[in-house]
Amino acid sequence: MMESKHVVITGAGSGLGASLALKYSEMGCHVTLLGRTFSKLRHVADKMESDKVSVYTLDVSSPEEVSSVFAQIKEDNGNIDILVNNAGVGVFDVAENITSDSVDQMIDINLKGTIYCTQAVLPEMKERNEGTIIQVISTAGKKGKPSESVYCASKFGVRGFTESIVKELSDTDINVLAAYMGGMKTSFWDDIYTEEEIKHLMDPDDVADIILANVKARKYLTVPEIVIKNHKI
Repeated sequence: MMESKHVVITGAGSGLGASLALKYSEMGCHVTLLGRTFSKLRHVADKMESDKVSVYTLDVSSPEEVSSVFAQIKEDNGNIDILVNNAGVGVFDVAENITSDSVDQMIDINLKGTIYCTQAVLPEMKERNEGTIIQVISTAGKKGKPSESVYCASKFGVRGFTESIVKELSDTDINVLAAYMGGMKTSFWDDIYTEEEIKHLMDPDDVADIILANVKARKYLTVPEIVIKNHKI
């Protein structure tokens, strides 16, 4: 029963993370929102009709902070049934122009953050032999793209990590879904695409619906990955 599930979502203050949070809340789940900006998380929480919501600020690139916050989440709200690794950042330019700070930011948040948060839930999920991990990866984890070299590198890393843990968990009942999607209508693309280009991007609510449909528990089958492409970009 979804009503008894506890869902934790990183990068939940906007875009796909917020869409998934609202949809899981509508399903009756207790939703824990994680992100760096409390006001954005609170704004999403205020949209929920249910009071089964918790908000914690978190920098996923800090292993100490991830360990501390996830321990507090479990103490406050119990076992984590579903983890959505959605936090991400992108800096786009030709390879030689990307600064070391930008390189660190993308590798630390996109790749290391996903690893740290996954590590925080795996032992308990293994102990109970149940749980779901949704990795929001982007089509940048599938093929290289101009002006996205380091972003792609970080997402290729998440892909390799995810494919490996799927194999590690093959003898368990823990479900891992890798979601590779193109651009969505979010603030992520404000300084990258024109206003006209953004109009043709995918709606986060549509992408959230597709993810939820494919992660749903079904007898005798599992969906290890989905690719959601945009028609225009």
